[in-house]
Amino acid sequence: MKVIKFGGTSVGSPHAIREVQNIIEGFDANGEKIAVVVSAQSGITNKLVRIGTLAADQDEEYTTVFNDIETQLMNLITELMPINRQSQIIAEIKKLLNDLEDVVHGVYLLRELTPRSADFILSFGERFSARIISAFLLVNGIDANYTDAREIIKTNSSFGEAKVDFDETGRLIHKYFDTNQKLNIVTGFIASNDKGQTTTLGRGGSDYTAAILGAVLEAEEIQIWTDVDGVMTADPKKVKRAFSLPTISYMEAMEMTHFGAKVIYPRTLQPAVAKNIPLRIKNTFNQGFDGTVISDMSVNSDYTVKGITSMEDVVLVNFQGAGMVGVPGIASRLFGSLARAEINVVLITQASSEHSITFAVLPKDAEKCRLVVEAEFEREIETGKIDQPNIEYNLSIVACIGEKMRETPGISGKLFSTLGKNGVNIKATAQGSSELNISVVIEKPDLSKALNALHGAFFKGEIHSLNVFMVGAGLIGKTLWDQIKDQYEYFINERRLNIKLVGIANSRKMLFDKEGIDLDNWYDQLMESGEQSDIHIFVQRMKEFNLPQSVFIDNTASKEIAAQYKKILNSRISVVTPNKHANSGPYRYYKELKEAELKNGVKYLYETNVSAGLPVIKTIEGLKLSGDRVIKVEGVLSGTISYLFNNFDGSKPFSELVKEAKEKGYTEPDPREDLNGMDVARKLLILARETGHNLEPEDINLEKMLPESCFDVASVDDFFVELKKFDDVMLERKNEAEKEGKKLRYIACLDNGKAEIKLITVGPGHPLFDMSGSDNVVSYTSQRYKERPMVIKGPGAGAEVTASGVFADVLLISSYLE
Repeated sequence: MKVIKFGGTSVGSPHAIREVQNIIEGFDANGEKIAVVVSAQSGITNKLVRIGTLAADQDEEYTTVFNDIETQLMNLITELMPINRQSQIIAEIKKLLNDLEDVVHGVYLLRELTPRSADFILSFGERFSARIISAFLLVNGIDANYTDAREIIKTNSSFGEAKVDFDETGRLIHKYFDTNQKLNIVTGFIASNDKGQTTTLGRGGSDYTAAILGAVLEAEEIQIWTDVDGVMTADPKKVKRAFSLPTISYMEAMEMTHFGAKVIYPRTLQPAVAKNIPLRIKNTFNQGFDGTVISDMSVNSDYTVKGITSMEDVVLVNFQGAGMVGVPGIASRLFGSLARAEINVVLITQASSEHSITFAVLPKDAEKCRLVVEAEFEREIETGKIDQPNIEYNLSIVACIGEKMRETPGISGKLFSTLGKNGVNIKATAQGSSELNISVVIEKPDLSKALNALHGAFFKGEIHSLNVFMVGAGLIGKTLWDQIKDQYEYFINERRLNIKLVGIANSRKMLFDKEGIDLDNWYDQLMESGEQSDIHIFVQRMKEFNLPQSVFIDNTASKEIAAQYKKILNSRISVVTPNKHANSGPYRYYKELKEAELKNGVKYLYETNVSAGLPVIKTIEGLKLSGDRVIKVEGVLSGTISYLFNNFDGSKPFSELVKEAKEKGYTEPDPREDLNGMDVARKLLILARETGHNLEPEDINLEKMLPESCFDVASVDDFFVELKKFDDVMLERKNEAEKEGKKLRYIACLDNGKAEIKLITVGPGHPLFDMSGSDNVVSYTSQRYKERPMVIKGPGAGAEVTASGVFADVLLISSYLE
């Protein structure tokens, strides 16, 4: 025999009840004997609670809610039943409604809702449901029998959450089922005491009813039919990538239910565990799916952690004082006083110093808890031996659960590391000696981020997301997303990584979508649907989203946006940028960004600050990490200037070569921005700081390659007029260099902390002699690379290589956050 329970959504509509009929007929077709337990139709119980509350407050709106219930039930009957079979069930439901109206009117007159009256009012939900379903099944040829659980389940008189008398209940269930061989449709949730008064079984009571029947009747299996595919790895409302587990053990299920997994409730498991009866969780609306089996069998799984559950709202009580150290009985007094006050303690942790005990309770018990503790330890608090209890609000608990955790090292480390990398601060932690559960208390606003980050860390087979916010939708931004789009399928299939654009802005518009902006037409969406752009609002929105594994990309050259980096890093969001302003401004700000990166456990990556996609900064970092010391850095750090001198062969004047480079797009619209050396100075300053020198912008000795008159003119046309006057000088310098077998190079040099930029000549033995096109070249002389410097050479400018460098930094962050 199997006991089958249908939840509120499974019986909440005509369509759902017809699905219930199909399920029951399926068991009959297979020759399987079943008993059925039903919950109240979805929404009815809440309305019954509201009716009782309103009536006790003498609020006549209770009649409106009563009428809503009547309308809902009558609509259900007329949609389910043929007209010629409606009268009998309507009469039965009307009688129940009359009884309900009488008792609620009594509450209204007395202005009091007692626990006993509340239980009686709530009982109508299951009674309505079982009556309607029994009648519907009879009409459709299934010999169903309405069974009022109050006749067969006996409890004490603890109204609201009554305790079952299993001996008497067992006797009554056996007697009833021996006599009634039809398909019994049993009311869930309700029972009665020895006086015949209606009681309820508390939270998850209908599941409990099914478990009681299953245990007494020694069922082969207890099935809980609901609207999800089984026990999920996490709450699917908070973690969209959550999936159902095929099997879990009783112990795992108990831990999950304690910490918020609502698909099944703790008391439901107790009768099943006692009789070793498997429970199966199935979806009424996806009947072909096997669901989740809960049993004593520990089935091998690909996952060490089986579930990540949470309690959304708790408070943390910190009880401490020097007078606790070495004093026996403190914990006994503390938790004994809480037990006597019927305060449930959710989590406990104590330092080995015995100086403090920290525990979590529900918010509704917080103030009561304070009063109880203060009363119990009044003398110790007055003498200063123990402090006043400190209560922290707005907290949540996250728990990682799995039987295999006990035999797998590093689970705690992975949990703490994942939360740390995503900027989630842990207030308290607890782990039992069974190692089945590791629980942490965190701030409530971080709950969704924590759940998603941990799910991505522990369920590696699932696709995890890197949430990208990007400012700058010009050539580099468009090229970057073209590159990401080209690799999108590879990352999904091979890396299980979804790079998701959730925020985008340019100087005019900004657009956000937590679910991800379409990569095929993100720019059109931005321009058509975006709101007015504001970097301060953009940063605030990123913080409010509070998404795990987030990165901010700045593709602009804006000082205003660079000024936001510290705030972004302190919001525990990583930053990737080719924008040089943050790192080439005051040293103080550069240092603050590095400290914010370290303090918040995020990444600040800017490889593209110096030479686009060339690994110039990563090389310095690698040398330093290996214990090497960089002595000297030399480089041609401007692709534009490199192009000019690599192509200046005397066949055309230098001014004509510059004009030609401008026409080809190799220079800025105003070539003076390339030729004044300021961009090179910023890059050299960044390299100096990366090698450990605390230089300021004014510490760079910049010798311009052109006379000041070229830069003081009013327009670009005037610039070319002035530049023409310098053609002969440049040609003469080139010719003199060639006579000596050398070449002209505009070199940035950092030598033992001294930084300078100037136009010099270099010979064949120099690392910067052999160059072509618009290459950048950087040479490192270090303690280990002293005789032959390390040289990095390649394209140092252009949208493709710059976007590629940004892309590489983004992927580094995804690897770090995994």
